Amino acid sequence: MRRAGLFGVPRVRPWSWQAFLLGFVIVAASAVVQGVCVALGAKLYFAAFLPSIFVVGLVAGAPAAAFAVALIIPLVWWAFMPPFFEFSPLTSNYTDSINLFFLLAVLLIGLADLCRATMVIVSRGGLKPSGESAATNPQ
Repeated sequence: MRRAGLFGVPRVRPWSWQAFLLGFVIVAASAVVQGVCVALGAKLYFAAFLPSIFVVGLVAGAPAAAFAVALIIPLVWWAFMPPFFEFSPLTSNYTDSINLFFLLAVLLIGLADLCRATMVIVSRGGLKPSGESAATNPQ
């Protein structure tokens, strides 16, 4: 039986330039989606970027996802927080949004890294059963 990896999507080595380029491209695409959402009146500054962090972490690894987070925070501060397209002092609401995004980003990167590790284990044939387990130990 042939085991599927990431449903046909190739994985990228975590510290390669392709991983960081993929992170940059996905952040740019998410910025376009976020721009459309802001044009329609949404005030959720990081909404379109959270799924992109998980996708980058899953496909390209944790270093590329951390790079994406490092790109997203100043991008949102500059382009999507009023006044638009200039760096202004952060209010307490903006800093709370950034802190919440950072917390969620760290959790998503950890989840994506765990999913990558699980896919590696599954692609190698799963976990091998040991000779004895605690449940069958006669002691």
